[in-house]
Amino acid sequence: MKCAVILAGGKGTRMKADCPKVMCNVLFKPMIGHVIDAVKEAGAQDICVITGYKHEEVEAYLDADIKTALQEPQLGTGHAVMQATQFITAHKEDEILILNGDGPLMDAQTINKAYAYHKENNNSITLISAMVDDTDGIGHIKRDENGTLLRIVEHKDATEEEKKINESNAGCYWFNGADLLYALSNITNNNVQNEYYLTDSLEILINAGKNAGAYVVENSEVVLGANDRKQLNELNNIMRRNINTKLMLDGVDIPCTDGVMIGKDVKIGNSTVILPNTIILGDTVIGSGCTIGPNTYIDNSEIGNGVTLDNCKILDSTVEDDVDAGPFVKVRADSTLKKGVHIGNFVEVKNSVIGEGSKSAHLTYIGDSDVGSDVNFGCGTVTCNYDGKNKFRCKIGNGAFIGCNTNLIAPVEVGDKAYIAAGSTITDSIPSNALSIARARQVIKEGWVDIKKPYKEKK
Repeated sequence: MKCAVILAGGKGTRMKADCPKVMCNVLFKPMIGHVIDAVKEAGAQDICVITGYKHEEVEAYLDADIKTALQEPQLGTGHAVMQATQFITAHKEDEILILNGDGPLMDAQTINKAYAYHKENNNSITLISAMVDDTDGIGHIKRDENGTLLRIVEHKDATEEEKKINESNAGCYWFNGADLLYALSNITNNNVQNEYYLTDSLEILINAGKNAGAYVVENSEVVLGANDRKQLNELNNIMRRNINTKLMLDGVDIPCTDGVMIGKDVKIGNSTVILPNTIILGDTVIGSGCTIGPNTYIDNSEIGNGVTLDNCKILDSTVEDDVDAGPFVKVRADSTLKKGVHIGNFVEVKNSVIGEGSKSAHLTYIGDSDVGSDVNFGCGTVTCNYDGKNKFRCKIGNGAFIGCNTNLIAPVEVGDKAYIAAGSTITDSIPSNALSIARARQVIKEGWVDIKKPYKEKK
């Protein structure tokens, strides 16, 4: 059985954040969220997260099936893992993965390759390492002349010669559960920082005659973490590049990647074009042959085939095939735009269903409404769905024609093929095939301006 302990107790002082470091976002998702995804995808069946600074925020983010242990005070990585002793004891017959919660680029493939190496060599400990150019601040992996692992030397404790070693400890390990318990019981704080280093477990287990190894990653980017906002930006750029590259190889057309940010859970069909300054997040699914963007934001939505979204914001909604929307369109939660709907500039839809082929070209608000097929909304139509205390729904039948500047005071029902004259305020339901006019007769008062003088006199 695979299990995992994720270290997530750090404050991240250099990040200058109000939240714990692991809660800082990469592609709009906390770093620890990416780590948990990778661990679960790799097959970990039980997870324990070690929390510390503002632990309530991390605990509130985690799913209910994830266990937690609090590290307080924080006395190093070894001390952090010690807080999970009860969890480790329960899994002493299993293989336990330990990794950092601020390494969002670590992926399931790397974790499982290291696991395979760990099992094939019957190791008590297998660490993941990477060859790096910048050795400042890393844990240096020291080997003998035959390449056999000796120990990990923290940068602050390293000699000048040891600081030249460019094989870096990634802070990610596979342990046999029982051997991990043995190592933890023998770790001391005899170092410059007076902290308990998990890295000391390597030398402890080697001295106990146990097998140890290092799986060297092919792509050193997977081990990167972030200690400040600049490094966080670099992680964002790497993940964004990787996702965009994979999508393009799968047949998605991204002619210019400027400002294109796509979450790793998003699915997009081939021959869809993603234009600049487009952000697509959450569990969004987009079909084939669409044009998305420019300047479009989509979150947790389902988009059909052949859809055009130009300068749109789509939230928690469904857009069916061949819909054309934009520019400057907002579709809010729990809305559905049926096949062939057209909505144009400055139209907002909220908690509504718009039937097939219906059109609202501009300057309209459709809220809490059930709209039939082939309905035409004139410019300036508003469904007045809120009376200050409660919200009500409107129902508009198939083929209805809503004249410009119409107010529909919910709850009202407009029948099939009903016609509303421009400038009407509708308070009563309209039967099918009827014309409704709800406006006062025009009155002209000659000379009124000369008498009332409403305008400010110019000097």
